[in-house]
Amino acid sequence: MGKGGARNRSGPSFDPASGRSERRGLSLTALPAEGYDGDVPDWPLPDVSPRELEIWAEAWRSPQACVWARQSWRWTVVAEYARMKAAVELAPIASAALIAHLHRYRDQLGLTPAGLRENGWAIAADEVGEKRDSGKSAGRPKVERRLRAVGDDGDGVE
Repeated sequence: MGKGGARNRSGPSFDPASGRSERRGLSLTALPAEGYDGDVPDWPLPDVSPRELEIWAEAWRSPQACVWARQSWRWTVVAEYARMKAAVELAPIASAALIAHLHRYRDQLGLTPAGLRENGWAIAADEVGEKRDSGKSAGRPKVERRLRAVGDDGDGVE
């Protein structure tokens, strides 16, 4: 039986801002915060329920789908995730094993913070949204801070 070796989540977590990562050429792939706006692929598994199709379509609007679209081998995993999520939702009381399995799918697909790190992805800041939001508040006057009177000796009492 083998001993040790590299495993997911073993050792210190990857830090893209570290000097070591920079020397090794490691960096995160930025995913657009607005999500994927391309075509949703056809369902790859036999049979499908309406709820599975809803989850499938919802997953394909996530930022992670920008990478999945270029990696057709992930499409069945996304479909299996949709099927598993639908099964968990429909079960009167989902077992811990079923929920754990769903969480593993989310990690594989980068739908959790740990999954994003494992895949080497990061969701980019939505600069367009930030500018849009800052434009809305530009018309409102700024609230001035209240200042307390400071005496001549600087103790805050007059």
